[in-house]
Amino acid sequence: MDIFKLTKELRMNYEQEAYYLPKETGLSLIESTTEDDSRISAKCRDAKVEDLWSLTSFFGYSTQTFVLAVNLLDRFLAMMRVQPKHLSCISLSCLHIAAKVTEEECNLTPTDELIRIGQCRFTVSDLSRMEKIITEKLNFKSKAITALTFLHLYFRITCSHSTDRKERLNLEKLEAQLKACLCRISFSKAKPSVLALSLVRQEIETIQSEDMLEIAHLIQRHLKIADGELLLWSGRVAQCLSDYASPECSKPNHKRLQWIVSRRTAQNLHSYRSVPELPTIPELGWDESKSEDAMSSGEESLSSSLGSDAEGPFFPLHFRCQKHHQHA
Repeated sequence: MDIFKLTKELRMNYEQEAYYLPKETGLSLIESTTEDDSRISAKCRDAKVEDLWSLTSFFGYSTQTFVLAVNLLDRFLAMMRVQPKHLSCISLSCLHIAAKVTEEECNLTPTDELIRIGQCRFTVSDLSRMEKIITEKLNFKSKAITALTFLHLYFRITCSHSTDRKERLNLEKLEAQLKACLCRISFSKAKPSVLALSLVRQEIETIQSEDMLEIAHLIQRHLKIADGELLLWSGRVAQCLSDYASPECSKPNHKRLQWIVSRRTAQNLHSYRSVPELPTIPELGWDESKSEDAMSSGEESLSSSLGSDAEGPFFPLHFRCQKHHQHA
């Protein structure tokens, strides 16, 4: 009965996923935009998504919040002509909308704190107006079908069929790899069901489980996903994870988001629940003249310190070994 319910839920989500996809023409326009243009470029978009990853880690938000925020951001950018100067407000608004849908109310970050930690220059009223614009333009109510939706369903289905606990998929690892893929705008063109299955297939091949590979084949046949389509995105996923695991990749530093703040700023943030996680300011040898407020301001990137789920174990060593072997 559980399997019947899962397959029914899987089919229902598959039939509705197209409604939550960004417009491909809009995404292609972003990809073709140059850095000196007045529109958002792919590099600019990808940097903001990395910032969202950093912020979700800092605030302790779930993967669901991050993935939904990226989905809202891409759908909005693919629909509207946006200037780069407005991107920070838009991306933070998407994060706040997503958090209100997926997080417990007691865990929500106050809007003013969200803006402050996000190092943004706009006001609370600016963010509220932008949220209203986004929800109206996207006709967003309370949900979206994303690659994470299918990733969780595939995980539950494989667990239901699997008899060997040692061969079970690592959901946390799959979620981290999905985040890495979403930091590239090209993956926003993939159907969520196909992208999620590509990630699952990649992991099954890594653990070399024939039984789970057969389950993946059954899922593919049930959803009538073409071999060519799955092969295309599986190749792109493998390349993305290989690049991400490579030491040559100019990816962000894999440390939890950290801030250095003055005593005054720390006092202002005293009511914020994550303050205890901030690095301790030493009592001696602290140069007050140079650090009245050492927290960066303006539109600088936060992505130099992604959350702990971007650590190496989720981007397996065998990718680097394969690359080394190929070069040899």
